Amino acid sequence: MRIPSTQALRALESFARHGTVWRAAEELHLTRSAVSHQLRLLERELGFDLLERVGKGVALTARGRRYAHDVHKALTMIGDAGAQNRGGGIGGSFRVSCTPGFASLWLCTHIAEFQEMYQDVSLSIVTPRRLDDVSNPDVDAFIAFGDGNWPNCGVELLCDVLFTPLCSPSLLNRLGGFSKPADVLRANLLHLNDVDDWSRWLSLTKVETADPSGGIFFSDMNLVFSAAIAGQGIAMGDSLTGQTALSEGRLVRPFDIAVPAARSYYLVVDLAKSDHAVLFAFRDWLRSSLADAAADMQAARG
Repeated sequence: MRIPSTQALRALESFARHGTVWRAAEELHLTRSAVSHQLRLLERELGFDLLERVGKGVALTARGRRYAHDVHKALTMIGDAGAQNRGGGIGGSFRVSCTPGFASLWLCTHIAEFQEMYQDVSLSIVTPRRLDDVSNPDVDAFIAFGDGNWPNCGVELLCDVLFTPLCSPSLLNRLGGFSKPADVLRANLLHLNDVDDWSRWLSLTKVETADPSGGIFFSDMNLVFSAAIAGQGIAMGDSLTGQTALSEGRLVRPFDIAVPAARSYYLVVDLAKSDHAVLFAFRDWLRSSLADAAADMQAARG
């Protein structure tokens, strides 16, 4: 049985998650040309096309997506096996600060997996008042939503965010469906704190006369999703935090058009706490779990 180069497989897995060669190169600490070379070598070794040209860039072929999904599962299994064997020697308290929406809509539905792997860790999760707040001195690691600029901290990108309209099936039926982007204005627009995300989506879809300042404003993504699920309007959400509601049919995407968020999710750590024993285990688990979620979402999209 011939197994392809591990470096080539990692290059494919990273490219599949990020969708760009430069993001994969950044994560793997390689040059873009090195990542491209690894992908070409892998194609030759496998004997089928992994990539196809789309516009000025490249994307995975349908067969390439299926193969990348299988590779991701295999690499995750190997990583988890090591983590589980390391887990026996890790213990102590560990406090994580996480944005309320990410905490309740994703972290709290997966965190038991970490606890099962590291049963001697006493884990606490708290939420900050601001999505980019990393000031709590009692916290060991922060999952923050911001622009990546936190001076004197260790900062690692966890995942970028693509925002798209989400609403309940009942609202969509009540309004007779949407045929064009401007149709979203027939319902309440649901906002998290400000109108920025809706403004950018409406601009992208060329609904130029729209005024997104109307609608309802919330201070918490949980409230935005709760209102959307109850048919009170249309939320601007992402597939990661909305994954459960989407898979259960409580929310649907009326359009496939998504706009990159101005901010992303990061793991942020005070440099003075960067050698915390539990931190390495938590970071590895978080990376692996988010990669699983990204692969599942990509497979669901076909």
